[in-house]
Amino acid sequence: MAINKHHTPMLDQLESGPWPSFISGIKRLRDEHPEERINKMTNDLLGQLEHSYETRKGYWKGGTVSVFQYGGGIIPRFSEVGHAFPESKEFHTLRVQPPAGNHYSTAMLRQMADSWEKYGSGLVTFHGQTGNIMFIGTDTAQTQHFFDEINDYGWDLGGAGPCVRTAMSCVGAARCEMSCTNEQKAHRLLVNNFTDDVHRPALPYKFKFKVSGCGNDCQNAVERADFAVIGTWRDDMNVNQDEFKAYVGRKGRQHVIDNIITRCPTNALSLNDDDSLEVNNKDCVRCMHCLNVVPKALHPGDDRGVTILIGGKRTLKIGDLMGTVVVPFKKLDTEEDWEEIVELAEEIIDFWAENALEHERCGEMIERIGLVNFLEGVGVEVDPNMVNNPRESSYIRMDDWDEEAVKWFDRQAEAS
Repeated sequence: MAINKHHTPMLDQLESGPWPSFISGIKRLRDEHPEERINKMTNDLLGQLEHSYETRKGYWKGGTVSVFQYGGGIIPRFSEVGHAFPESKEFHTLRVQPPAGNHYSTAMLRQMADSWEKYGSGLVTFHGQTGNIMFIGTDTAQTQHFFDEINDYGWDLGGAGPCVRTAMSCVGAARCEMSCTNEQKAHRLLVNNFTDDVHRPALPYKFKFKVSGCGNDCQNAVERADFAVIGTWRDDMNVNQDEFKAYVGRKGRQHVIDNIITRCPTNALSLNDDDSLEVNNKDCVRCMHCLNVVPKALHPGDDRGVTILIGGKRTLKIGDLMGTVVVPFKKLDTEEDWEEIVELAEEIIDFWAENALEHERCGEMIERIGLVNFLEGVGVEVDPNMVNNPRESSYIRMDDWDEEAVKWFDRQAEAS
């Protein structure tokens, strides 16, 4: 059955550039999908979007939509111009948690796509900024049916609202040679422990876990996660001098100096006369640049673990914040080590839930109350690695400096 297509001259312009357009994808669903319901829904979606471009106004409003026993995971969208575009007057989005490391099989993807075409619009995003699979466009009556079906074969809703949000982890040791920890285990342990906080929003605002296996931080954990787990090492970088010399022989000394040696942020690298590499490991900050350029020759050290940073976020009440180091290095070799990282997360979320203002991220709370008060509240000892940058004023207070220094040296001696 032919449908009366909306005239969309402004949207058509979005298809004229060199890059793939989301408009083309929606038009394919409108024109080529065998199910008439999806044809009509995507047609009215295009009509409303064109109307928004014409008037420069958005016409979606929120509301309350949920599935049984869940308080979050669905983003409600009701159209204010539903009388003109009735087939898309309800266009809710369901957030579904991805597998750790985003490891899918084609069978899993087909199964989810089939379920979504049965109950929704067919539009899917892999992945939203928080990391969820975004199933975009269904009405209130179908949300429960879609959730029940995908939940039966193993999928769960993600977080939405003031709750623990969906976690993300990089592909990790499964496919990356720079991995310094078990990213998928960290991801699953943290998410499984806080499942109730994901599905039943009861926190001051959102709280995000992200896990990256090395300093490349492919998940942007330092910039975007309230609790960032970053793989690292604390011994010397592994250097294969033969491979490095071969690289110098292929590229030339000037290329190596310009693109590797001089780009080290702490000047920790030197190129010797015999084309071997000298690394001042005490000055290395694990930026990963040299390892990325010459992966055959340079690798992370053998004494591996994680650094935990707290409070990363994008702009809200205050500007962007990078995560603050709270645990400079932690081995994750035993089950007790893994339990400790979950316990630390529990302490931090409990303290933040009790002390944060409404709509205040963890990093913003730390800025407001001070790092020392935060560390005391969560039971973490002060460490010099937590200093973001040294004071620039020579007039500083040194209260309790000597006592804290003695404590730190005692902890270092005990650890060694």
